[in-house]
Amino acid sequence: MNPESSPPPPAFRPPSRRPEDPTPSWPGSPRPRPFPPRDTFAPRAKAPPPRPFRPPRRPYPPPPQPVPAPAATGPDPQLLERLRRVKLFLCDVDGILTDAGVYMGGGEEYKRFNLRDGFGLRLLQQQGVKVGWISHRPSPATAQRAADLQIDFLHQAPGSKVAAIEAILAQTQWTWAEVCFMGDDLVDLGALKRAGLAVTVKHALPEARALAHYITHAAAGYGAVREVAELILKAQDKWAALVASYTE
Repeated sequence: MNPESSPPPPAFRPPSRRPEDPTPSWPGSPRPRPFPPRDTFAPRAKAPPPRPFRPPRRPYPPPPQPVPAPAATGPDPQLLERLRRVKLFLCDVDGILTDAGVYMGGGEEYKRFNLRDGFGLRLLQQQGVKVGWISHRPSPATAQRAADLQIDFLHQAPGSKVAAIEAILAQTQWTWAEVCFMGDDLVDLGALKRAGLAVTVKHALPEARALAHYITHAAAGYGAVREVAELILKAQDKWAALVASYTE
């Protein structure tokens, strides 16, 4: 086809429909619905009914306050009387004079003793209180320490500790009421039951603590024996003289 012989494009014809004319409908198209008037709008939904009244949650109760301990009124009169009667101080070794530990190696045995405990025993001896160790287990380390402190009575043998103490009482002509015994284990229960003053440490066997008249604040091997020695000397009015003799 010759482009020069093609017909000219149709001339532009403006639309014959004005903006304000209604929208024409074509076959199959939905009919336009008029916008409803303002009055025909559905009323707003009513506010929900108020919730029933519920009391506010109770705050958590405050933690219980510790009950203050009663003021100290002085030493127990019965304990003080027991301390005053003491003429013979006896104690177990392992678990009382030591922390129940034993060091072994190369055929040697070593134990750790507290120097303050030893000095407390020497102070008792200076004031006329006899001192002895009753051990169920023989040990060269115990014998060496006893010789170093010049202990009055040393018993190291399996068997009844009650029988060993009664042999000492027969020798000294004293009674169980005048004995202070410190023990912590099963082999000490018989002596603790009979002693006029039964003492144990805080980590002792529960049965030993049940029989004790006094439980030390210091741990075994860390001044427990010294604690009891000072209690005896103070109850017998001998501590002040000792302090004065060392302050001159």
